[in-house]
Amino acid sequence: MLRPVHFEIHVSDVDRACEFYSTVFGWHFQQWGDNPYWLIFTGEGPGIDGGLLPREGSDPTDETPIAAFATTMEVDDVDAMLSIVESAGGRVAMPRTALTGMGWVAYCRDTEGNIFGMFQADDMAQ
Repeated sequence: MLRPVHFEIHVSDVDRACEFYSTVFGWHFQQWGDNPYWLIFTGEGPGIDGGLLPREGSDPTDETPIAAFATTMEVDDVDAMLSIVESAGGRVAMPRTALTGMGWVAYCRDTEGNIFGMFQADDMAQ
């Protein structure tokens, strides 16, 4: 059984979003090197941490039914999981992409159009 290990928040204004989540939940943010990606530290104990990054595409509107965080599951083999997703009727939204020195990430849409991520740890990823 695969469990969520990470979440991501896609935002239009990084500074505004960091301030919001710091104020509301007390989360801490740290930019990951020079990358346009901020690690989110949600606290000690049970739970998961996440990431924050600039949104690609148009902003959600009040008419958008739900704009949500992308949750990521850790998997042993991203490529094998992408095949399973497609066999089950889902779609690949972003193919396997290297997170240098960390691993591989891919995003998919389920049969209802919801997006989720999968991460394969691999410190040799480039």
